[in-house]
Amino acid sequence: MRWLKHTREWWTNTSGFTLVEILIVIVIIGILIGLATPKFMHAATKAKQVEAKQMLQQIYSLERSYRIENDEYWIPSDGAVASKEKPDAFAELGFELTSQTRYEYSISGDRDRFVARALARNLDDDETPDEWTIDQTGELKAISNDATR
Repeated sequence: MRWLKHTREWWTNTSGFTLVEILIVIVIIGILIGLATPKFMHAATKAKQVEAKQMLQQIYSLERSYRIENDEYWIPSDGAVASKEKPDAFAELGFELTSQTRYEYSISGDRDRFVARALARNLDDDETPDEWTIDQTGELKAISNDATR
């Protein structure tokens, strides 16, 4: 019996957290997660945009090389679009995509100028498209930037 009495005294004298204190901590953690998630999603979208910027820079370099060799820019005659489904649409230019690409690429223009366009319709959870272009001057432009809202 002495052992039971000793255990009961220990149990009642032990300090711990109340249910209210635990709930307050859980609410604070939930608020912090709620504040951090949009910033993380913004950073993830910006990281995905790196693909478009790098691929457009590659198209720009390939177009410059093609112009040096042929005295004109390469423009697909059939208006082809390079995408995950058709990664080798610009193979004549030397440009191929991987199966993990998020963007569709198109090139328009004439023998003296071109515009290459990268378009992603579902880059993140919203419906805002992400569109970038580069032209014969090498100027990279955000037409519709999904990372800025």
